[in-house]
Amino acid sequence: MTDPKGPREARWYLSLMSPNTKGPQFAWLDPTSIYINSSAFSDLLDDLCADLDADEIDVVAGLDAMGFVLGAALGARLGRGFLPIRKSGKLCVDTDKVSYGNYSGRTQDMEMRTPAFAPGTRVLLADQWVETGGTMDGAVRLIERQGGSVAGMVAIAMEENAATDAYRNKYKVTTAVLKDTPWQTECNAQRLSSFDTYDANRTFPTAGRTRAPEPVGE
Repeated sequence: MTDPKGPREARWYLSLMSPNTKGPQFAWLDPTSIYINSSAFSDLLDDLCADLDADEIDVVAGLDAMGFVLGAALGARLGRGFLPIRKSGKLCVDTDKVSYGNYSGRTQDMEMRTPAFAPGTRVLLADQWVETGGTMDGAVRLIERQGGSVAGMVAIAMEENAATDAYRNKYKVTTAVLKDTPWQTECNAQRLSSFDTYDANRTFPTAGRTRAPEPVGE
């Protein structure tokens, strides 16, 4: 699909993301404005799927909670099934559990049903945003403990630090925010310049609207 707003590298829909308005105990931004706007969500999925090979993936696993949205949508686009990896205590079947440190520095547990797949299954891990890499680490351990292999990682963005650099060196990492771009630099600093002109009204779906909202200027 040709991006009507310019080259794929522009990623116009990233400017729809909302800044945190509730304080440091929450994530520093909210990407869900992309999901509610059909043009933005479609272009996001187009860009991610362009860099994914379905023949290298058997199932897509989404990380609780917002990784469910992206993972399920990618699974449907790629023609692959979807596996939820849940926070502890949510599944009513037998599970395997690991502890991990999340972006806020808290230790949590995550679970995956057992058995979830046949040994040798290639699993693409999907999360909305990867900041410290701790949640991904827990998911990797769950997949490998059941004899699966990590086919790659996908997210809207993966911030750059020692842990995430190691992921990029070991796995195929696919993100909407491309490395060596202004978007990546701003993500690393945890502040987007688009926050200065953020307007929630730009993200709202409107009855009868068939085109994407106008992008924020470069």
